[in-house]
Amino acid sequence: MPEWSQGLRPRPGSAVIADVASERVAGRGTRTSRADLALKSLGPDLEPRERLRRILEQVLVFAGAMVAAAYTHSEDGEEDGDQLCLAESVGVPRSLYGLRDSYPLTGGTPAADVHRSGQPRWLTPEDLGRCADARRLPNGDFFLAVLPLGGGGCLAAVSERAGGFDADDRECLQLLAEAVACPAAAAGRSADSGGPTGSSFTLAMDSGRIAVDDEVLELFGIGPDEFDGKVETLLALTVPEDLPSLMSVVEPGHMSIGDRELEFRILQPSGGPRWLRLRGRLVPAEQGRPALLVGSVADASRLRAGVSDVTRVQRLAAALATAGTVREVGRAVVTALRGPLQADRIALAELEGDRLVVTVLDPPEPDSWPELWRSEWRSEWPDAPVRAMPTLASALSEGRAAIWPAGTPLEPAVADVGPGGLAVLPLAAGGRMAGICLIGWDAPHDFGPDERALLTAAANLAGQALMRAHAFDAEHELVGMLQRSLLPRRLPRLPGAVAVARYLPTTAGLELGGDWYDVIPLPDNHVALVIGDVQGHNAQAATLMGQMRTALRAYAIEGHPPDVVVSRANRLLMDLETDLFATCCYVDVDMEEGSAWCVRAGHLPPVLRHPDGSTEVVESEGGPPLGVVAQADFPMSPLRLQPGTLLALTTDGLVESAELDIEDGLARMAAGLAASDPAHLGLVADALLAGANRSDDVALLLMRYEGMALRPLRESWTVWRVPEAVRHARRFTRRTLRSWGVAEEADAALLAVSELVTNALVHTDGQVRLDLTLINHRLRIAVADSSPRTPIKPTSIGWEATGGRGILLVEAMSAAWGSVPVSGGKQVWAEIALESAPRVRDATGAAP
Repeated sequence: MPEWSQGLRPRPGSAVIADVASERVAGRGTRTSRADLALKSLGPDLEPRERLRRILEQVLVFAGAMVAAAYTHSEDGEEDGDQLCLAESVGVPRSLYGLRDSYPLTGGTPAADVHRSGQPRWLTPEDLGRCADARRLPNGDFFLAVLPLGGGGCLAAVSERAGGFDADDRECLQLLAEAVACPAAAAGRSADSGGPTGSSFTLAMDSGRIAVDDEVLELFGIGPDEFDGKVETLLALTVPEDLPSLMSVVEPGHMSIGDRELEFRILQPSGGPRWLRLRGRLVPAEQGRPALLVGSVADASRLRAGVSDVTRVQRLAAALATAGTVREVGRAVVTALRGPLQADRIALAELEGDRLVVTVLDPPEPDSWPELWRSEWRSEWPDAPVRAMPTLASALSEGRAAIWPAGTPLEPAVADVGPGGLAVLPLAAGGRMAGICLIGWDAPHDFGPDERALLTAAANLAGQALMRAHAFDAEHELVGMLQRSLLPRRLPRLPGAVAVARYLPTTAGLELGGDWYDVIPLPDNHVALVIGDVQGHNAQAATLMGQMRTALRAYAIEGHPPDVVVSRANRLLMDLETDLFATCCYVDVDMEEGSAWCVRAGHLPPVLRHPDGSTEVVESEGGPPLGVVAQADFPMSPLRLQPGTLLALTTDGLVESAELDIEDGLARMAAGLAASDPAHLGLVADALLAGANRSDDVALLLMRYEGMALRPLRESWTVWRVPEAVRHARRFTRRTLRSWGVAEEADAALLAVSELVTNALVHTDGQVRLDLTLINHRLRIAVADSSPRTPIKPTSIGWEATGGRGILLVEAMSAAWGSVPVSGGKQVWAEIALESAPRVRDATGAAP
């Protein structure tokens, strides 16, 4: 990304269209005067509820609010008596800011205080923090304005802009509150009296089945006998441009708790569109009943001749409320602005330091953008070519939206974005610049006052959403980076087997998971497969997961049997004094023999797919979870693997959910393995994860055992501490090498055996064991003793020295040598490369 040398210094403040910012009408600010004109333009034939809604929508546009709500005083009915009840609200879901449906007049809430005192209140985040009734946003602060309404009640508005509502905003709100009073009272009476609200429907969010009355079908132009009860049938009649906003309401997972309202068009048989208004509320699922969307549909054609800018802002606010990432914010802005503004191209970029990072280009094809942009094109988006674009630098430094009509002399990189007109919208939030949006037209474009107001409101909403999304993306990337650093980067190559692993993080916010897996190569062609799960989803669980993975790997490499490895990990977790526990399954596989030992600590059993396609959930005795009982027993269960057997280990996120118990989940996993092709392990793993529960993280480890084509030749000798022990070891080695057909390298091998056995007898106590292994033209000599101390190679030896040459001789005669811990002691080994081909055994054990 090219550097921006201008040194941008964004300043706080809402974005105001540059060429109209200084206008004053009758002593009032420009926005207040436009709001006054908008109020006068409301027709006298509007019913009270519609008129109230239009006024509240103006609060979003002219005061820069995120949500606006009107409350009226209700004295009728035992349930609602002596309360302020909601008459209407617009904007993003008010539940995001803690605005309720009603407030008791006897309480100490801001709404009740304003109703009693008749004086407006302008509450800062600090004021809201001291108010027990108000809730704070989890990812930012907001400001609340509450103004009294004539005749009782109040108007509430929420802003996320830095500094809250400025002087012009407050003047607009005072004007609009005066206009709200009468429509709010009338709308409240209409709602209390059960006035008409449109035709009703009930949509089951899980199945998509919808129950509607005849009036809804009449609005859609469908006869009762023609309707099949599917919501897709109604969606098919929607104008394509309006379908995304409608789908955001009726799709599971998109609808938020609370009220939603939007207007959309359907295609009539005559060919012309009809405007409908949907109002709905999500009823959460209960035991035995799915989540429901209940509401009404009304004909909105008579209320409007076309889409208003207020409605476009409302749609954009609703879309941005559910946008979680920077890309989603960009797509929401493009959807909301490009079609209504008939723009030819839109670009949106984040501001990172003094650099612009392009996140969305519409259209995405390189040929649609200026030549300078194409010369900077990279893999998916271009680096923003801002070297010679003072226009963008000026707009960002001033913090104002700017509009240039056709023919304005601008630098080519900007002018070619909109030769017929260009709008540059700095996206401000929280007192700083989050990014910038460019909107361009090819044909000459006239910018009317309503369109300027739309661009200003869109810039405010997009800036706040972009800042939230950027924080979410950064936290999500940090979580992912931490999670990846705690898991193996890659799996090792295994002798006689192939393994793959998958980790699927939860989609529930930014939670860290405690699931882990590991594949540990061990001596003598053994491999340990480990999978586990730490209780909880937070940083503590992730840290403990890393500790447990490291501990199990360390104990396994030391050479302990599986039950000892798990038992020591259990004692370690008890000593850590944490409240969390962990489960794990540890499988030690002998690749030569096809046998394995399994140890379970409160974890799911392995699942086997045999070569004939049959599957088996291994029935094995298990111990308690790690960190629960200090002196717990962890019994070992044997497994037998034939070439072609598939071994699967997983965590409970794959086989358990609110709708699925573990037994059924394991059976479903076994059925998936039976139907899979084990020759393609990656595809098998992906297929198993396709139906995973995304409310929990999932770890999956698969290994296909193939058997070793050439099995090593092994012989062992226990070295007794007698005067001729070294000679006996040499005789055993010579006899073994002769039987294996090793002749040319026998002298080097005998010398290495002499030195290693002598060092073990001289410098250690206890039993000494000599192991010889022949595989793939390499002879491995290993001497094990009871001392954990590793031999040290001397740096220099004088001519008078009587010892210290043994390790130097071993190093000189060997291709490689080293030392590994083994069950409280150590094993010193050396490998000698063989030039001639010795006799070896195949997988059946027969010698050629």
